[in-house]
Amino acid sequence: MNKIIIDKTITYLKNLNIIPQNLEINTDLISKLILEEQEEKINNHIPNQNETLEIFNRRYLGSKTKLISFLRNIIDNECGEYNSFFDVFGGTGVVSYSFNTPKVKIIINDLLKSNQIAYQTWLGTGAYDINKIKKYIYNFNNLPKIIEDNYVSINFGNSFFSYENALKIGYIREQIQSLELNNIINEREKAILLTSLLYAMDKVANTCGHYDAFRKKMDSKRKLTLQIPKINNENNFGNEIYNTDSNLLTEHIKADIVYIDPPYNSRQYGDAYHLLENIVTWEKPEVTGVAKKMVNRSNIKSKYCTVAAPTVFKELIDNLDCKYILVSYNNMGEKGAGRSQAKISDIEILEILKSKGEVKVFEQDYQFFTTGKSEISGHKERVFLCKVFTKNNLQKDIKKIINPTIIKSPLNYTGGKSKLLPQIKRFFPSNINTFYDVFTGGANVGINVEANKIICIDKQKILIELYKLFQQIDYPNLEKDIDSIISKYNLSKTSKYGYESYNCCSSKGLAQFNKSGYLQLREDFNNLLQKDNLNKNTLTLFFVLIIYSFNNQIRFNKNKLNIPVGKRDFNNSIRKKLKSFCETVKNKNISFKTQDFREIPLNSLNKNDFFYFDPPYLLATATYNENNGWSEQDELDLYYFIDNLNTLGIKFAFSNVLIHKNKKHFLLENWANSKNYKINFLNFHYNNSNYQKHKTDSESETLEVLITNF
Repeated sequence: MNKIIIDKTITYLKNLNIIPQNLEINTDLISKLILEEQEEKINNHIPNQNETLEIFNRRYLGSKTKLISFLRNIIDNECGEYNSFFDVFGGTGVVSYSFNTPKVKIIINDLLKSNQIAYQTWLGTGAYDINKIKKYIYNFNNLPKIIEDNYVSINFGNSFFSYENALKIGYIREQIQSLELNNIINEREKAILLTSLLYAMDKVANTCGHYDAFRKKMDSKRKLTLQIPKINNENNFGNEIYNTDSNLLTEHIKADIVYIDPPYNSRQYGDAYHLLENIVTWEKPEVTGVAKKMVNRSNIKSKYCTVAAPTVFKELIDNLDCKYILVSYNNMGEKGAGRSQAKISDIEILEILKSKGEVKVFEQDYQFFTTGKSEISGHKERVFLCKVFTKNNLQKDIKKIINPTIIKSPLNYTGGKSKLLPQIKRFFPSNINTFYDVFTGGANVGINVEANKIICIDKQKILIELYKLFQQIDYPNLEKDIDSIISKYNLSKTSKYGYESYNCCSSKGLAQFNKSGYLQLREDFNNLLQKDNLNKNTLTLFFVLIIYSFNNQIRFNKNKLNIPVGKRDFNNSIRKKLKSFCETVKNKNISFKTQDFREIPLNSLNKNDFFYFDPPYLLATATYNENNGWSEQDELDLYYFIDNLNTLGIKFAFSNVLIHKNKKHFLLENWANSKNYKINFLNFHYNNSNYQKHKTDSESETLEVLITNF
């Protein structure tokens, strides 16, 4: 009781003359005695044994109790009808229990025997006598004082449990063993009694929720009390329960939905719950170390907690026979060698699942169960949903995923990201308010993103005005204007007449035929450009010049376009690209702005906005970076702008190269590392996304990266 309350109570009683005014009272002593009495009541409180025990009433590392509604929403919205649910790494069993209905067969597995007996309790199909269960739980809760030492009291008394509770645990476990050996209880009834015991132990354990260590001070003095598990046997239709290696099991299981929640790091669950395994198996092995662990725990070690995790995960996925796969994995840390770091990277999960079907990623904030010492902010749980390829449409589905539909820019803009786009988009959030494509260039990224609003930004005014023209004019009219310019300057039109009409072939190209007309077109355009007259005619001339220029590139020198003539013309391929591009910019909520990144106002941004940056590469010597088009100061200014976004809590992705022609971008690397941004490596094989494995890579001449703050 609060000392202030005691003082006020005494003063009140003195004013009523109930106690003498001159009586001295030690309020500190009274407060201490009251607290001790309250603590004694708490420690001696015996829960009502008739209160039912739920499967959720247990502390467990990585328990998914709080994520069940999230998982259910994904399944309800994304998956079709299902009749079976396979929980590969069952843990406490709460996920399977939540999907257990008379219409859904549950298949659940775990490497730990202590988890399997909980599945038998709540998901099992064997017969049991509830009155028998109630009788034995009542007897266990009303035992006389136990004075004879046993295996549990000797090994775990006054450490993981109080000595009295340890005596009782050991005695009850012996009684359950005797009941089984004498055929008084069956396998299901044994599981129910053991489950009640394990859950009761959890409530009185002198730990933070697992058995990797115990508290130095014996904080938990509550008396061990078993409760009756609440079992709804009507839902348990044909359920299958396993206690084996997950990879061996998946070779023999077929299910509609497979849920996978593997260990995240090197912390073995067999080490965290060794004591419960010891109690369940009841082989009374020798224990060692401060944590009193069984000497031999090799049978409960998981490969998913080792460097072999990506390999065994791929093997597991390859063997699955199902319609849908859900993989639950969190963002506890980047993949690496540290004990707490993830053993499988997001990119590895994505690539492995992509070989199996279409993949979507869902994410939500999640406060997970820890050992009591860790406070981790920004923790998120990711769920990867894979819609497995159907056998009838396998090739079609694979082609759809490997070659997703991408709207390609009609401009062959230097540094365009059309080839890298499938990799880059995987890092983008699923729900974006406004997408800012800064340094849009060919607009390959912005036009292919899904967002409520898209803003493509570039300093090149004529480029932005050209996109606005594409957005405003009907494609047939645009194509007609382009063909009119082609005819006026006597340029080739292979889409209509082929190469033979111009005494040219595809390999040598059309430069010889088009050179004269092209140079005249370029001169006329540059004359109009000097007048800063960016009307429809000037912009159309500009586009025709790009199409007929060398490699379809854009290069200005002293405000004049100076690219030489190229080998190609306005062929059918470019016509299709232009038509598709024009239709897309009309149908999407997309706008184009001429703006320097330094001019973007930060005070109007929303936390669900997303920025993508693809600036000129400081290490590159491309046409856009000639004549000091992008300086080191520009690079530093961009870093400063991105840091401000990060401070505001706005997500970004930043494309660049870390190595180019064996030259390393130390400025970029040092900045990203100093801010703890993530360096994600892009390549066409997606071998690994881990920075440590790539940073000394000298095999690639150019090393593309995507830097993110999430």
